[in-house]
Amino acid sequence: MNIRNALTIDVEDYYMVTGFAGRVRFEDWPKFESRVAMSTRRVLALLSEYGVKATFFVLGWVAENDPRLVREIHSEGHEVACHGYNHRLIYDTTPDEFREDIRKSKRILEDISGGAVSGYRAASYSVTRKTLWALDILMEEGFLYDSSIFPIHHDRYGIPDACRFPYEIKRNGGTLMEFPPSTLRLLGQNLPIAGGGYLRLLPSWLTRAAAKRINSKERKPVIFYIHPWEVDEGQPRLEVGSLSAFRHYTNIKSTSAKLEGLMREFRFRPLSAFLDGNA
Repeated sequence: MNIRNALTIDVEDYYMVTGFAGRVRFEDWPKFESRVAMSTRRVLALLSEYGVKATFFVLGWVAENDPRLVREIHSEGHEVACHGYNHRLIYDTTPDEFREDIRKSKRILEDISGGAVSGYRAASYSVTRKTLWALDILMEEGFLYDSSIFPIHHDRYGIPDACRFPYEIKRNGGTLMEFPPSTLRLLGQNLPIAGGGYLRLLPSWLTRAAAKRINSKERKPVIFYIHPWEVDEGQPRLEVGSLSAFRHYTNIKSTSAKLEGLMREFRFRPLSAFLDGNA
């Protein structure tokens, strides 16, 4: 199978996730045990073992506090992209606040890596119908692509009727490539199959079968994603609501093996490599 897919990593620590925002304030982040460098290096080691290059969407706050980690990601040949500064949902910001957030994060990442940052992914895929204005700001701030529009129904995010595959967005005279996380079309619905909790919840054979179908039947790349904390079985268990705990902790032990299975079976390249129009 000649199609190359994309593996993307959202670099954030276990306590920074949206589901824990009611329990962990941004101002309190320094009080928690940091494990993001350790877990990210576990991911880097797996990628190196299988010769895979990926896109790392890094939080600006993480980069600012551990620039060496960003330099390691870049030096190993992976793409460094932007995940915002402090994992704030777009629909909880004003346009001016969003602009400052991505401008600050982009500058931090570029100063550390020494390379251009062309890609962005919103915290919890929070580019929704109400926040499409964010795409205009991304274009104005020099981003070439986004990977934030999830074409599914979800309580926090999603534009269910958005295109399932990479496509070009044209707005107000600007253009931006969109790389949506992959879904399988089944019984008139888009089913998320390509990462995060969906990867952990689904049996590995189903994830691989869905990806093969997308590659072979629809002739499109699959865009997978994970978080470094998903390979960290030893992370502290925080007291959070039952839904958040289910989403965050379920099948954590399975992530590494499932990731290795994907890397054995599929070919990958960073998202920026698709910008030549051959996605």
